[in-house]
Amino acid sequence: MSDKPYALRAVPGFHSTYPGIQIAAQTSHSASDEDLQFFQQLGIEWIMLGVEDPALQTVEHYRRFVERFAAYGIQIYRISNRAVHNVPEITLNLPGRDEKIEEFCQFIRNIGAAGVRYHTYAHMGNGIWSSGRTTRRGGMSARTLDIKNATGRWGAETYEGELTHGRAYSEDELWDNYEYMIRKVAPVAEEAGVFIGIHPDDPPVYALGGIPRCIFGNFAGYKRAMDIADSPNIGVCLCVGCWLEGGKQGMGASVEEAVHYFGERNKLFKIHFRNVSNPMPEPWTETLMDDGYQDMHSVMQALRAVKFDGAIIPDHIPELLGGHRAGVAYSIAYMRALVQAVNNESGGPQ
Repeated sequence: MSDKPYALRAVPGFHSTYPGIQIAAQTSHSASDEDLQFFQQLGIEWIMLGVEDPALQTVEHYRRFVERFAAYGIQIYRISNRAVHNVPEITLNLPGRDEKIEEFCQFIRNIGAAGVRYHTYAHMGNGIWSSGRTTRRGGMSARTLDIKNATGRWGAETYEGELTHGRAYSEDELWDNYEYMIRKVAPVAEEAGVFIGIHPDDPPVYALGGIPRCIFGNFAGYKRAMDIADSPNIGVCLCVGCWLEGGKQGMGASVEEAVHYFGERNKLFKIHFRNVSNPMPEPWTETLMDDGYQDMHSVMQALRAVKFDGAIIPDHIPELLGGHRAGVAYSIAYMRALVQAVNNESGGPQ
């Protein structure tokens, strides 16, 4: 067991066989038995479970998911719920805000009751922006973004133009809205024994559609947000790819510097381990881990140095020949090799 005060594995029911950096993957609640066998073959310890059907967002169904994955030796690290993720009502103080915050709180209570101890939350008011897809090495298909020609999306909603919500919002408004939400959510998370990692804006830094991405679009904003939350259960889901989109200049810190800062303060809860071709303001494309501008070995070394005690996942994997499993297998193997390398460099596993 880790001696970190926040460590997820220190929470009853939330532990794995091996300490230190752990490998995870993502899948849907509708995953087949063959999908689960595939993850088992890859040696996956944790799964990030997406639940798309609102009717399945109950404690009873969560417990069934836990039991089903456990039969394959896999624990559930996170359960997602799109209804309480990237919520404009919360971020922008639109009608229905209090109802949405209470829905979020109840979701946190529900996953805690099912023995799931972590949730990733994003605080973007007008979705994830991109410019469609392009080709990368060998013709693989990958998401790309040219900020001059981009559209935001979340679920069925599409966001575009200079004012996606009818007017420009101020930074003060966004900070007030965040503080209002986190003051209500943090005590619930603590009581439920659930850790919430907040995901960076995608893309970060830019004011998009009249909404400044001033909180989770840069290093200074993240630090201030953590201070406002002032809770051991509120931390960071560090999406390396999003951080790289902004780059060191735009974010105010490199990925490695962010890992050290948040890791040393017990605020690093989960890692989205991915790479991009280059930082903004030039158009960028998502890449495989070895094909972007960031040395991912350096990122893994930083995680090992701070004794990161949680899961890393591949995310936004470009489409390879052979289907989705080809990209997952490639990414998991690459991450596992880096974990072994940094452990060997540091004298062995944590």
